[in-house]
Amino acid sequence: MHSRLRTLSAALGALVLLSATGCGDDDGPGGSGGGKLDMGIAVANISLNFAHEMVLGAESAADHAGDVNFKAVGPPNTDGPAEVQLFQNLTARAKDGIVLENLDPPIFTRPAARAVDQGIPIVALDTSPTDGSKVTFYVGNDNYALGELMAKEALKRLGDDPKGEIVVGVPNPGTPVLDNRAKGIADTFRKEAPGVKVLGPFQTYSDPGQNHSSWSSQVGAHPKALAFLGVGDADSYNLAKIKKEKNGKWLTAGFDVDPKTLDAVEDGSNFVTIDPQHFLKGYLSTAMLIESVRDNDGKLPDGWFLSPGGVVDSSNIDEIITRQKSAKAAYDWYKPVIDKLLGDQKAQLKPLKDAR
Repeated sequence: MHSRLRTLSAALGALVLLSATGCGDDDGPGGSGGGKLDMGIAVANISLNFAHEMVLGAESAADHAGDVNFKAVGPPNTDGPAEVQLFQNLTARAKDGIVLENLDPPIFTRPAARAVDQGIPIVALDTSPTDGSKVTFYVGNDNYALGELMAKEALKRLGDDPKGEIVVGVPNPGTPVLDNRAKGIADTFRKEAPGVKVLGPFQTYSDPGQNHSSWSSQVGAHPKALAFLGVGDADSYNLAKIKKEKNGKWLTAGFDVDPKTLDAVEDGSNFVTIDPQHFLKGYLSTAMLIESVRDNDGKLPDGWFLSPGGVVDSSNIDEIITRQKSAKAAYDWYKPVIDKLLGDQKAQLKPLKDAR
């Protein structure tokens, strides 16, 4: 791992531990005791980078708003039922609002609806809510478009009229955010490169060990593939590792900005990583939650608040590495975008049914 990336990684780990105990004084729910709010965030896997980034952004927003007791919870591995229990426990404390990210929306339908019925404002983050959840506000990317973006970046490097196979992997099939990325990749290749056969998406698992084994199997089964493309966190760095191990000539890429992934882009193993800008989403969702409670009696907007993403490649890798050095560096980098998006929230709102 690149030494200059370790600082943020360590800071993120410390931040999660701090978040798990809450920050500030516990003055009770409802903003009592000097106007403090009790809020929190639940994430699907608190040990993976994407969740660290969301927690970091959420904590930053709570800190900037002031007088918010904020708690972050999530299982150490992707475990939907375990997160449900943590979320339910969180509702007993975070009475003033919760940001909810998960990778298994159906099993959160009833727990989320119960929280809403208790009067707790809930913001869905990164994964759109189910119809029966009673959650009507969602902050997330256009994941289909991010998949298109990855495919177009690959096509730039495959030359004119490529022919062959590409292999697509999804850590958690059935999770809309991930399935939409894979569909964006596949549709773009079918439209723009008819000579390319898209294989998958295959399940690659979010656990790093299982992920490595799954991709190793796919590489072994398709040694002449043009590219191996994953849509998750562990996909990125494991594909780079396998490519180095096998001296592969195929293209590899994935999503997110884990330090190992940025190393892989920096050394050229992966041609890009697609950055869903999880810090930004965590910040926006929490800032709007706090604003709704303090200024609008807890009534959140209705709809899908579109948060942007981007490409990380050789042209901007140094800039992104600098961004990832600390929470402050991340906030400073995102601040112009945060100010723009929060300053004109209606411009980013789309119908919830259109979320993808």
